[in-house]
Amino acid sequence: MPHTGFVKAIKLTKVSGAYWRADQTKAQLQRIYGTAFFDKKELRAYLEFIEEAKKRNHRKLGTALDLFSFHDEAPGMPFFHAHGMNVWNALLEYWRMEHRAAGYVETKTPIMLNRDLWEKSGHWANYRENMYTTVVDETEYAIKPMNCPGGMLLYGVKPHSYKDLPIRAAEIGLVHRHELSGVLSGLFRVRAFHQDDAHIFMTPDQIRDEILGVLTLVAKIYSTFGLGFHLELSTRPVKSIGTDEQWEQATNGLKQALEAYGQAYKINEGDGAFYGPKIDVHIKDALGRTWQCGTVQLDMSLPERFDLAYIGPDNQKHRPIMIHRVIYGSIERFFGILVEHFAGKFPLWMAPVQVAVLPINDELASYGQEIVHLLETNGLRAELDNRTESLNRKIREAQLMYVPLILTVGAKEKESNTLSVRTLDGKVRYGMTHDEFFSRTLAHIRERRLELTVFKE
Repeated sequence: MPHTGFVKAIKLTKVSGAYWRADQTKAQLQRIYGTAFFDKKELRAYLEFIEEAKKRNHRKLGTALDLFSFHDEAPGMPFFHAHGMNVWNALLEYWRMEHRAAGYVETKTPIMLNRDLWEKSGHWANYRENMYTTVVDETEYAIKPMNCPGGMLLYGVKPHSYKDLPIRAAEIGLVHRHELSGVLSGLFRVRAFHQDDAHIFMTPDQIRDEILGVLTLVAKIYSTFGLGFHLELSTRPVKSIGTDEQWEQATNGLKQALEAYGQAYKINEGDGAFYGPKIDVHIKDALGRTWQCGTVQLDMSLPERFDLAYIGPDNQKHRPIMIHRVIYGSIERFFGILVEHFAGKFPLWMAPVQVAVLPINDELASYGQEIVHLLETNGLRAELDNRTESLNRKIREAQLMYVPLILTVGAKEKESNTLSVRTLDGKVRYGMTHDEFFSRTLAHIRERRLELTVFKE
């Protein structure tokens, strides 16, 4: 910059102590942090963004909403609480529904496999430093950092015909990767996590349609959460396996599918997986931040390493082409992104507690329990707050937990067999019949609507 006069907006943000050249024997200095912009409007927008991001911090909200925690006994390995598991199960229930509709079957493979398998897959040579290993009966094993090799073994259990393909096999697999302690960050960077993997085995002429099918499923699932996305194509890295011909065929297959999909994409040279090129899917959250979650990786190398085959129409053996793909990616990381995307105010279908039932006095506690049972019988996640506290305090605490629907139970509601329903926007609807409540609430959940307003006027 020619001179500092170009900087029209400056904000000092914090101070901290620091030793000269990090030498504790030297005098302590004062480090001053700040930021600068060309105009005050940009600075103000940036500061507002920072404040909003702080409010949405998933680690703080995870504690406040009783969703998950971390413990020194298992660094980088999250513990999900009952409320967190409600959200988790809602995510997986939706995932399974969409995958069944898209022609996937679900599989499960062991968490620990022996060294021979990892050598065959190439992970021992290319990914060993990130793997946890052990010795059992004088044989080396590794806890899986990826689900792929197990998927290869499953495919090879029985012979296949071209008529069987494509085979779309999905797995919610728990994997472990050794991350340095300094890079661990809440749910965003952990050592133990679940991947919503799928391995699609296909013939060469099915590549384009299968990748298009994955991208269509990606768009449908992300849109359910109100997440936009953009696509990036990552090509062969320096450290890789497979022949030049395989890489060229795989990369061209991805390019052709992307062109057919019709959405603009960026090319990242040399950023592919060691076994194949990939399409990275970067989602955009409510604050405009982008996160790389989904990947679609075309692999011609692992089927060869595992000697996978199918019988073609010529009655000869042929090598299948394989797609690795995830949509949520790391489910833990996606969970954290959603906490911040929704600022803890999950839509009704995802909410940890969908309905809080608050009796106005101790005499109505048993009736409140009857209402909870009725709600649960209809498939709603409900909790009873029968503490000896004022009604206003119980309402306030339920609102702080972002419970979408709060039912206050009094003598009038019991006598008339109606409900008083309070929503997060502060509105109260008195005298609602059970039929109306369940009809509108269950429709809102069934359609997985994003808006917090359940009862429109």
